[in-house]
Amino acid sequence: MFYETAKNDHGLPHNPFKAIVSPRPIGWISSLDADGRTNLAPYSFFNAVGDRPPIVMFSSSGYKDSAANVDATGEFVCNMASWDLKDEMNVSSAPVSGDTSEFELAGLDMAPSRLVKAPRVAKAATALECRHLQTLKLKDLDGVETDNWIVFGQVVGVHIDESILVDGKVDVTRFKPLSRLGYMEYAAVTEVFEMVRPNV
Repeated sequence: MFYETAKNDHGLPHNPFKAIVSPRPIGWISSLDADGRTNLAPYSFFNAVGDRPPIVMFSSSGYKDSAANVDATGEFVCNMASWDLKDEMNVSSAPVSGDTSEFELAGLDMAPSRLVKAPRVAKAATALECRHLQTLKLKDLDGVETDNWIVFGQVVGVHIDESILVDGKVDVTRFKPLSRLGYMEYAAVTEVFEMVRPNV
């Protein structure tokens, strides 16, 4: 089958786009607003986009609290959502008012960061402390502004729970990071395999 996205004429009961672009890692973004109130929200449009220096991004459909907070304070933390925190991650995705702390809503303890003011999820196996680089509002092919915002941050500090280190390497099968698929589907990484890049 083939369909044009402008027409959305796929004839399926649900849009397949997000199911095709999957799995997508979940950036569980913690931030503070200008008044120091905490916010925690999962973003499946998230990824690392550079390693020298390490840079991550998350994209918000609509100018939501996380993007506004990062623009206001210049900082955020990307906590990696894992299998054992899937329910708390889901609760934190609820559309609540800005004066509601998703940490409290989901029953999550906060832990202090080292280099940024935003707290991190205490139980998260890994957390990336980030400083804001830039926020972009995307335009479509016609040059019309969309309601999609991309926030870029440089990773300045990394937290790793030592229980997930095996022979000096992060073993993702120990904390089972979550990924977002299409529809209401998620997946957890429980097994991996290696391939060596060919040297030609």
